[in-house]
Amino acid sequence: MSVAPYDALRAELIAKKQELLARLERIGANLRRGFDSDSKEMAKELEDSEVVDALGNEAREEIARISSTLTRMESGRYGICSECGEPIGADRMKVYPYADECIDCARYEERVRARN
Repeated sequence: MSVAPYDALRAELIAKKQELLARLERIGANLRRGFDSDSKEMAKELEDSEVVDALGNEAREEIARISSTLTRMESGRYGICSECGEPIGADRMKVYPYADECIDCARYEERVRARN
C-alpha cells in the first residue's frame, strides 16, 4: 500500500507520539524530584511515584506501537498481516490502527498464549 492514503493517520500518530514524549518528560521530572522528609508524606509520594511510573510504562509501550506503525507505513507494509501476508481488514485497522496482524492471526496468537 502506498504511503499517501495514510497521510492523515500518519499526522495523527506523529502528533500523538510527540504528546506522549512530552508526557514522559513530565513524568521523568516528577519522578526525579525529591521526597518529603516526613515519613507519612514520603510513603504517599512513593505510592504516587509508582502510579506515575506505571503511566510512563504505558506511554513507552504506546510510543513503541506508534513507531512500529509509522515504520510499516513508510515501508508499504501497513495494513498487511505480518504473519500471513494477507490484508488486514479495514474495520480492524479503523478500530486498532496499530494492528500488524489480521484478526484470524491475532486470535490464533491469543489461543497459543492462553495455552502457555
